[in-house]
Amino acid sequence: MFTKTNLISTIVAAVWSFMGGFFLWGILAENFMAGHMGTATGVMKDPPDFAILAIGCLIQGLAFSTIFRNWGADKYTTSDGLKYGFWVGILAGLGNNIIDYATSNMLDMTGALVNGLIYIVFFCIMGFLVGLVYNKVK
Repeated sequence: MFTKTNLISTIVAAVWSFMGGFFLWGILAENFMAGHMGTATGVMKDPPDFAILAIGCLIQGLAFSTIFRNWGADKYTTSDGLKYGFWVGILAGLGNNIIDYATSNMLDMTGALVNGLIYIVFFCIMGFLVGLVYNKVK
């Protein structure tokens, strides 16, 4: 299951997941998203449980890297990673945010769509990084 490439890719994806998530949602989008919250209150933890967050990022990095490895290509490129990240972002970000909008009061529709787009950017960058590792590390 773990190859050298998959292990390095998992670590790179996990670091991006932790730091990139903080950068995209915690810094760039924080004020915008605060203005598009739904009526649900007390949902977010402040501060988050960073140890559990790090474990979740590691699991996300492992799953993302392992599924990418099994994508089926003989040679992976950063372009392959971007495409993979785009579709994961559509699935996990845009699709889930629209479903969440339909079933909960977490975000208004504008917030759900923008959050979905941020997920696409997030996973495209993760895909680029994973593709880069799989291309460079043999």
